[in-house]
Amino acid sequence: MPRTLSDDLVRKVPVIPASDSVGQAARRVVDSGLPALPVDDDGRYCGIFGEREFVTVIFPGYLGELKYAGFMTHALDEGIEKRATALAERVGDHCNREHIDVDEGFSDAQLAEIFLHHRVLIVPVVDSDRHVKGVITRGDFFAALVDRIDGTE
Repeated sequence: MPRTLSDDLVRKVPVIPASDSVGQAARRVVDSGLPALPVDDDGRYCGIFGEREFVTVIFPGYLGELKYAGFMTHALDEGIEKRATALAERVGDHCNREHIDVDEGFSDAQLAEIFLHHRVLIVPVVDSDRHVKGVITRGDFFAALVDRIDGTE
């Protein structure tokens, strides 16, 4: 049986408890070297928290609706100061809760569809009890695809 692209791409990663603060979660993401990490609530996967979610917490909600924000002159420090209390909020209240994950029997096509149609940089791999087994990054999937096409794998 042919190997799938993603056979060796599942990374073991730390999981952020939903009860952590946004500030703690952001530090875990930075320390992981990944753009996002899975969040769990009582040991079960419940969402993703990363760069996009953190920026959404720090900046006003209407920024996501604007097509251009160049007319806004406020400095970053001013925005952070106004939203500083949000850093203490539960990360579980700010994680992306879309159903963007795969079970342990996932296919390459399933991963490709997720990376194409959702704005995620990681896809958690979960078992039947919704425990996180690891993640696959879009960058790792892309590199494996290029290697397969080049015949270097």
